[in-house]
Amino acid sequence: MTAILPTSPMQSLGVQATPREDLREAAQAFEAIFVRQLLASARASDFGGSELFGGPGLEQFTAMRDEHFADIASKQGTFGLAASIERQLAAFVDNGGS
Repeated sequence: MTAILPTSPMQSLGVQATPREDLREAAQAFEAIFVRQLLASARASDFGGSELFGGPGLEQFTAMRDEHFADIASKQGTFGLAASIERQLAAFVDNGGS
């Protein structure tokens, strides 16, 4: 028998999410991924300076900080990408996928 893992935080609490709520979560997750990539690209630029403090520990901390920032930004709607994706795809969810 295969265990079914919850796909959203609401399902882990035993609450069944509506398709629209699932769409909102997916749009926010996509925006978070986009913001993470944006931050990673910005950090990859080199302006010729050398860091005084560096190494794998700092890189890991920076990645975790960027991930946390991206999650907060997507949930707050800071960039508006998730809301735009949700608006565009809502027609498919509200019409039953037709």
